[in-house]
Amino acid sequence: MASSSPEIVSSADSAEAPRFSYKDATHEEVMEDLSSRFILNLPDEELASLERICFQVEQAHWFYEDFIREQNPTFPSLPLKKFSAMLFHACPLLHQWSSDHENAFSLFMQYKTRVPVCGAIMLNDNWDKCVLVKGWKSSSGWGFPKGKINEDEPKHVCAIREVLEETGYNLAGKLKPEDVIELSIKEQRISLFVVPGVEEDFPFQTKTRKEISRIEWFRLSDLPTWKRNKQVPGKFYLISPFIGRLLMNTSPSPQEKRVDRRDAKSNLLKPTHILRMQS
Repeated sequence: MASSSPEIVSSADSAEAPRFSYKDATHEEVMEDLSSRFILNLPDEELASLERICFQVEQAHWFYEDFIREQNPTFPSLPLKKFSAMLFHACPLLHQWSSDHENAFSLFMQYKTRVPVCGAIMLNDNWDKCVLVKGWKSSSGWGFPKGKINEDEPKHVCAIREVLEETGYNLAGKLKPEDVIELSIKEQRISLFVVPGVEEDFPFQTKTRKEISRIEWFRLSDLPTWKRNKQVPGKFYLISPFIGRLLMNTSPSPQEKRVDRRDAKSNLLKPTHILRMQS
């Protein structure tokens, strides 16, 4: 499952490569195949929840864009809203919602933004650099690797899974569940685990498709909110709230916390733990 992926696992075959060629497939055949892959084999408890069905529709949309259009470029790229309306109309199990698709889609988007997200702030041995990922689209900003939590999944397990999917780096054995910064942003709970000791020469490689375009190390002193009145190029709005909290909590004593902010590295004293910070 991709990092920003739905909170439920697709039906058995949905994550696999296409079972047949879409090169000469018709629109009706494509919709029928997607219905079979992502909807028809779902258990009854999943089919009873509109939100969870919509997560499956979203995965079907990704599959359409990533695999089907790759085989058959004559199929147009579709926004999720239009695609979901088409699948709701084509799939018999979704007909009950097709007449009120606008409202169903709106409720899903509201619900989606409230699903908790977990990830990691990956630091080097010197605590002066972190790993950031950039989305696939040219308009995407830089952020910490993270993704939506699955149902009943522990937060630290979600973080390990999402980081592995987005960067190819396995945090198992390195991540400490108590070393976490948690914030609520626009009704969404975001938990980022602070993990030092990541090797700077590690060959990061995303396991996702068309989701992550770049994975790079950044100096903390070059990021927004680390230094006052510092203009930083690029789009870092996704990380700003956490950089401030990281700065406040990386010094193990009040005296050390008063170290001049202008010297970022001196303010990172490799503490034995990160204070659990919630908001």
